[in-house]
Amino acid sequence: MISTALTDLWYGFGVALEPHNLMYCFLGVLVGNLVGVLPGMGPVATISILLPLTFGIHPVPAILMLSGVYYGAQYGGAICSILLNLPCHPPHAVTCLDGFPLTKQGKGGTALGITVIASFVGASFGITEMIFLAPFLVKMALEFGPAEVCSLMLVGLLAGSTLAKGSPLKGIAMTVFGLLVGIVGSDIETGQPRFTFGITELFDGIEIVALALGMFGVAEFMNSINNTETVDMRYAKVGLSDMFPSKADLKKAFFPMIRGTLIGSLCALIPGTGPTIASFVSYATEKKISKTPERFGRGAIEGVACPEASTHSSVQGDFIPTMSLGIPGDTVMALLLGALIIHGIVPGPQLITQHADIFWGLIASFWIGNILLVVLNVPMIGLWVKLLSIPYRYLYPSAMFFVCIGVYAASNDMFQVGETLVIGIVGYILLRLDFHPAPILLGFVLGPRFEENFRRSLLISRGDLMTFIERPISAFFLLICVVLLAAQIYVWLRKPKIVQDEKAIEAQVPATPYSSLAE
Repeated sequence: MISTALTDLWYGFGVALEPHNLMYCFLGVLVGNLVGVLPGMGPVATISILLPLTFGIHPVPAILMLSGVYYGAQYGGAICSILLNLPCHPPHAVTCLDGFPLTKQGKGGTALGITVIASFVGASFGITEMIFLAPFLVKMALEFGPAEVCSLMLVGLLAGSTLAKGSPLKGIAMTVFGLLVGIVGSDIETGQPRFTFGITELFDGIEIVALALGMFGVAEFMNSINNTETVDMRYAKVGLSDMFPSKADLKKAFFPMIRGTLIGSLCALIPGTGPTIASFVSYATEKKISKTPERFGRGAIEGVACPEASTHSSVQGDFIPTMSLGIPGDTVMALLLGALIIHGIVPGPQLITQHADIFWGLIASFWIGNILLVVLNVPMIGLWVKLLSIPYRYLYPSAMFFVCIGVYAASNDMFQVGETLVIGIVGYILLRLDFHPAPILLGFVLGPRFEENFRRSLLISRGDLMTFIERPISAFFLLICVVLLAAQIYVWLRKPKIVQDEKAIEAQVPATPYSSLAE
């Protein structure tokens, strides 16, 4: 098995190192690093904007570029957290707790150096995990029938909604809303129009480009339009020589880095968790087992190493269920699945065999991209920080321009531009009402496939719902759903204590004017 995996990986490097693929990989990680530094943008909004641009290129470089944006953004996000105490994106909020105190102690460069090492270690483990675990999952998935696939998707939908930011009940409501949006158009079996209200342009359904750009482009712009605050740059000057950690710092960070990597890789296998939850869990675990927990929050190097390793391990591991099973773990993975579907590629167990160039080329590009990110980050720290001085009144109108161009270029149809605007207004209203729109995209992508497998299961069983319980694998996934719901009820019962803990964390992380839909 190992020799086969290494042979396939060698083939993947041959694909990834082709000049045009290498160029798109570099472009992806460069853009990702850039948007990781800029508050409020995030990989979701950026991939949404870039999605229409991939229509005219081959699927392999398209996926390499979009994936590079995702994991590249995690590198850039740590810079603001450590040097400016500015958690631009959710996974890096924990890094602020010890990163910025280290900066005020004159050790900001050391914290960044440890971050680069921890990020590379975590990403490398996540990639290795994907090499050996994804083919194993594919062999299991080939045993799945419609009932098993339907139950597995239910796990993904439930996990994605209940573990999303904010109230679990609101998350479930947004997932159901996404499911409803996903069935707009012609019925897959009968061809009857559903929820089209007589508008012929909706007979083919709502385009994922319009939904993504409306929810994560227009809505975010409207939500951030009144932001006029500037960033404090007092501690932002870090030289290249400052980034080399001492042996004592490396010794302190080594085991927290390993533990964070393992926690992140485990979280990646649970749909709906994502890097944010992985970073919080790893930080809490490290503080719990530390002999000197009082150091955390005051400049402990372990408090930087463990969440950053966990974040990058989780980000790379998120690709495992997405590529091998066709089940996206979070919003970004749902967008990448949408990109594959746009190119006529069906995600799932057949992807590895039918499109080996995409799967193994993507894995090889992870190694290349992470090396490029190390090379980009070390000498260009000062440049990335200076980008934060760009006023929002210039940044977001520019993004809106590309949103409009991207939507129109997707189909040369002004109707979709209006559709994106309407979706954006709805998304803005949801944001103001504290409904996180990320589960909508998850429900939209999985909805049609969930409906198709559900109806197929009922046709095979002649309408008997017990088929989902009588089949062992399907029953196991349904049991996981019950456990997820029970866990949320347990958390709700303990809510007063959790709210108190959250307030304690918020007291340490300063309020920021920037919002983010990165997760």
